[in-house]
Amino acid sequence: CRGRDPTCLSTGRRPDGSTGPCYCDQACARTLDCCHDYAQACPVIPCVVSQWSAWSGCTEPCKITYRVRMRNIIQEPRNGGEACPALEERAGCVEYWTRQGTECQQYLILALITTRGFGRARKKRAAADGNERTGYCVEFQLMAITPHCLHSHHSYTRWMRYLREGHAVCVECQHPALHSTSQHCYGDGTGSQKNQLLHWQAVGNHRCKGTWRRIRQLDTCSCPSVHSFLFI
Repeated sequence: CRGRDPTCLSTGRRPDGSTGPCYCDQACARTLDCCHDYAQACPVIPCVVSQWSAWSGCTEPCKITYRVRMRNIIQEPRNGGEACPALEERAGCVEYWTRQGTECQQYLILALITTRGFGRARKKRAAADGNERTGYCVEFQLMAITPHCLHSHHSYTRWMRYLREGHAVCVECQHPALHSTSQHCYGDGTGSQKNQLLHWQAVGNHRCKGTWRRIRQLDTCSCPSVHSFLFI
C-alpha cells in the first residue's frame, strides 16, 4: 500500500522478531512495524532521475541574475524508497550583452567590487604574462548600504566594514577587469546621468550591497587605502 494506510494490517512477526500487529504500507519502513516479509513482497524502489540539462542563459541581460538547469523524474519512489532530489538548480550569472547583441550600458550593470589589496596579486600576474594595461579609478559617494556588510566575520570579508554611507570611495579599474575593447570596467557607471543612483555588490558576501553616485573618473586613486576598492 502506498503512503500511510492503517488498513494494510496483519498480525504476525516483525523484522525485529516481535509478534503483533504489523503493516504493509510504505510508512512502516519509518515506524519499524512492517511485517517480516515486507522487504521481499514490497522491495524498496528509489527515485530515479535523468541527467541534468544544459545550463540556460541568464534570465536577464545587463544585471546579475541566475541561470537554470533541470532534470526529470524517470521513476517515482515506492515502498519507502528514497525521495526524489531537487529537479532544478540555479546559479548566479551576469551577461554584459543584450539579446540584440549590443553591449550593455555601463550604468545598467551592477558593479562587483572587492578589496584593493587583491590588486597586488593581480598586478603580479599581469606583469608576468605581459598583459598589463593602464587603468583608471572612479570616485563614488556611497548612498545606501545593507547591514550585512557589518556582519561579515570571515577574514576575507573584513574590508566590507569600511563601507559607510556618505563616504567617498575610490574603485580602481585594472587588468584583467579592464575590458580590452571598451577600455572600461563593467559597472563603472559610464554614461550615467549626474546624481543617478547606481548599484554595487561586494564579492564574498552577496548580501553586502547598496547604491552609490558616480562623482568623477580619475587616472589614479586618491582615497585612503581602507576606502579604495577594485572592480571585478
